[in-house]
Amino acid sequence: MATSHGLLVIERILRDRDGIWEQIGDERDLGRLTRDMLVSSTVALFFFGAVLGAFNTDNALLQALLSAVKLPLLFLVTLAICLPTLYLFNLVFGARLQVRQALALVMVAITVISMLAVAFAPISLFFLITANQYSFYKLLNVAILTLAALVGLRFLTGGMAALNKHNSVRDAVTRAAVEAKAAAPAQAVAGNGAVPTGEAAPAGDATSSGDDVPVSPAPAGAPALPSAPAVPAPVPAGAVPVAVPSGNGAAVLVAAPQHPMAPGYAPAPPIWASRQVPAAPPAEKQASMTLLYVWILLFGFVGTQLAWTLRPFFGSPGQKFELFRSIDGNFYVDIVRTIGHLF
Repeated sequence: MATSHGLLVIERILRDRDGIWEQIGDERDLGRLTRDMLVSSTVALFFFGAVLGAFNTDNALLQALLSAVKLPLLFLVTLAICLPTLYLFNLVFGARLQVRQALALVMVAITVISMLAVAFAPISLFFLITANQYSFYKLLNVAILTLAALVGLRFLTGGMAALNKHNSVRDAVTRAAVEAKAAAPAQAVAGNGAVPTGEAAPAGDATSSGDDVPVSPAPAGAPALPSAPAVPAPVPAGAVPVAVPSGNGAAVLVAAPQHPMAPGYAPAPPIWASRQVPAAPPAEKQASMTLLYVWILLFGFVGTQLAWTLRPFFGSPGQKFELFRSIDGNFYVDIVRTIGHLF
């Protein structure tokens, strides 16, 4: 399996996504994987945040630094707010997704979003230099982040579907193992050397007794001793003794199945009844994809409202530098107003 660490984890996500889903499903080294994605996404969002705040204002450098800090904070706080909801959704519907697995899945999406955003940074800087217009620059970067978010969330849904498939295969293997374990005692009884029901032991075999103790042959000229009477084998429940002629002319009692319509018929219990293995547990429910889509909408609403709360990210001309602005209106009304100013 290919491994990439640090900032190169995005290359592994894009090239070996099946390996990423398998690692998350098996919970192998999730701490390191999550840490690598956290570092790479934070660095990428830091650089793209600096591009957002680099619009030509009197405090462009200070605004760029502030936006570089705010953008990673926006994604991480949104994740902290929404991750418990995703985990509780899984608990309500009986899925087996662990907190570490849910965190790793969402971090895959955030890593893809951040890397796509920083890949668009040269394009954003190009329009910053050649088309120095505040409304257009703001809408351009909002469109970049929206496109990157759509691609990243597509990775999230694909990862959840792959994880559900991985868990289904693991459930099938577990059930097969339990069934094989339950069938093992029957195979052991059939292969332990006992004489099967309905077959007589070979006549005159002096070395085969019930306790497997060898019997020495009688010395020559000694009177023949009477052989011990044959002890009939116990008849299993649900069977009747039937006399069957053997090769030496004597009749041998064997157990024949009792007809189900005979009076007093009782089915024989399985020979391994005392050693039965519990049946395989029912397969656990997989994560609901519908609830995942609901959670994605919730994540988007929380993220946009938090972005509106943490603004400004862009250096607005004609306004003094501020760490935060007063909370009035909302993100969607501001976007519509910005589109109106552009046209």
